[in-house]
Amino acid sequence: MSTIEAQSQQKASGAAVMEITEIMNILPHRYPFLLIDRILELEPGKSARGLKNVSINEPFFAGHFPGHPIMPGVLIVEAMAQVGGVLAFKSAGVANKAVYFMGIDNARFRKPVVPGDTVEFVLTVTKCRGVIWVFKGEAFVAGALVAEAELMATIVEK
Repeated sequence: MSTIEAQSQQKASGAAVMEITEIMNILPHRYPFLLIDRILELEPGKSARGLKNVSINEPFFAGHFPGHPIMPGVLIVEAMAQVGGVLAFKSAGVANKAVYFMGIDNARFRKPVVPGDTVEFVLTVTKCRGVIWVFKGEAFVAGALVAEAELMATIVEK
């Protein structure tokens, strides 16, 4: 079975293209800074779709609006950037390199993200010049747009 057939079969079944262990092989982040749980779709050089299950046990909820917990917007953007980092890394087909987050433009937060939500991040490549990547990122909960931003990243030597 080809990779494309396998990915199509995974999409149809709802299975992940990448589970957390493979994500940890790509991203240097670890708890509590690794903010994505799986990659559901990945089209190298074009787009990726990632997932985060938000739990009341997240360490940031202890201090971010106790009694009325909402996920901090900066962490939503960071999770979005992590999906973009996986996309850039897998698209470039590099080893022993890292993806650094370089910039955020036009970030908007539409609705709060609360414990129990599942956030789906959709990242689309808008530009790629050498080691510089620009993405349009969107975050959805139950199909509703909760946040969006334009993100920039670069691939560097470790």
